[in-house]
Amino acid sequence: MIARLENVSKFYKIGDQVLTALQPTDLIVNSGELLLIIGPSGSGKTTLLSLLGCVIYPSEGNLWVDGQHINAMKENQLAQVRLNKIGFVFQNFNLLAPLNAEQNIMMPLQLLGLNKSLARKKVAAALELVGMEDRRKNLPKQLSGGQQQRIAIARALVTEPKLILCDEPTASLDKDSIGIVMNELKGLAEGGKAVAVVTHDPRLKQYAHRIIEVNNGFVSEITDVKNTIV
Repeated sequence: MIARLENVSKFYKIGDQVLTALQPTDLIVNSGELLLIIGPSGSGKTTLLSLLGCVIYPSEGNLWVDGQHINAMKENQLAQVRLNKIGFVFQNFNLLAPLNAEQNIMMPLQLLGLNKSLARKKVAAALELVGMEDRRKNLPKQLSGGQQQRIAIARALVTEPKLILCDEPTASLDKDSIGIVMNELKGLAEGGKAVAVVTHDPRLKQYAHRIIEVNNGFVSEITDVKNTIV
C-alpha cells in the first residue's frame, strides 16, 4: 500500500453554497498495480488525483501517502512529498520547449539539488527505461506525441517515486503510441510502482489491474474489469 484515503471528502464553499467535488471515500492504492480511474467529465476524477498527488488537502477524512499523514503537513512539506514520492504524467506532456529531452528529465533532479554526475546517471537510466536514449538531445518539437509522452514518463521516473499519477496520458496519442505508453506504465506497475491513470478511453481497461469509477463525486470499485465500459 502506497496511499490510503479514509473517509476523505473534498468540498468548496462558494458564498453560502457548498460544492462537493468528492464524496466521503475510502480507497487504497497499492504498489505493483495499475489503477484505472474512470468517469465522465466533472465527476471528481481530477479531484481524486489531486488528493493522491498531495496538491490539495482533504476537507474531511484522513489521507496517507507512503505512511505520511498528509492532513498534518504544511505546504512546504507537501512540496517535498510531491518532489520525492510522486511522479506526474500529463495529457499535454508539459515538456519545456527550449530544453532537449535530457534537460527536461534533469529538471526534478536539479530541484532536489543532486550533484551533476549522479543526476546524469539517473537521467541516462530513465531514458534507457523508456527506450529513448537515441532521442536525448532532441527538442520536444522534434519528437512525436508518443515520444514526448515517453520523455514525460522518464521525467516522472527520474526521482524514483513510489507513486506515479497520470492525467489522461494517452489523450493526445495515436493508436500505436497508446500501446507503447500503456505497456510502459503497466510494466512500471508490475515492477513495483503504484500507477494511477485517469482516462475516458475504453481501450485502456485491458492494461488495468483494478478499475474504479467516479460519478458525481462518488467512488466505486469495478469488479468485472474485462467487461467494463468506460
